[in-house]
This record gives sequence, C-alpha cells and structure tokens, in this order.
Amino acid sequence: MNFASVRLITADVDRVTKFYEQVTGHAARRHTPDFAEIVLPGATLAIGGVATVKLFGEGSAEPAANRTAIVEFRVDDVDAEFARLRSVEVVQPPTTMPWGNRSLLIRDPDGTLVNLFTPPS
Repeated sequence: MNFASVRLITADVDRVTKFYEQVTGHAARRHTPDFAEIVLPGATLAIGGVATVKLFGEGSAEPAANRTAIVEFRVDDVDAEFARLRSVEVVQPPTTMPWGNRSLLIRDPDGTLVNLFTPPS
C-alpha cells in the first residue's frame, strides 16, 4: 500500500487552491472547476469542491469543518518560509519543538491547520 493523497473539501476551490499554491510553490492541476491537485514528491494534495462530495455519499464530508488533521510539509528553512508567507494567518510563529523540529503553524482559508517543519540537522 502507498499513501497517495489527502483531499480537502471546500466551498471555494479557487481560494483554497491559490493558498496551497502559494505555500508549496507548485502550480495545481485543475481537472474541473470543482477539483484540483497539487502533486508533490511523496503525496498529492487534492482539493475538491462541495459538488464532489455526492460522489462519495451525500453528507460524507463537510467543508471548513476539520478540527483533527494537520496538513504537514517538510521544508528546508522554516524561518525563510515564515518571512515568505507573511500574508497568511499564523497560528504559531517558528518554534523549536521538544523533539527538535523547527515548526511554523499556519491556517488555510477554511481553517485547516498547516505545519511547515524542518527536522534538526
């Protein structure tokens, strides 16, 4: 089994896609107005509009309701990312965690937490 992707459901595919394009520095592939993918080494971040939920079962996912998952990206330099991403909502500025990772916690437009981290060298 290979981990393939995380899919976020949103009422505003354009806004959320633009946020993740800014964060990752990668352009999304737009398959339809209701679906985009940002393909990164190791996994894909999929962004689906509310219209796609019915394909999995009506009411099976709800936009802007996540309070459990944190989308995480390993980066080379958390402090440089903090300087680059000044326009996004910062939940926690760069902090060295007890396990040694340097971590920046931000929030996407729908409220999902996003952790950019650099492991200790």
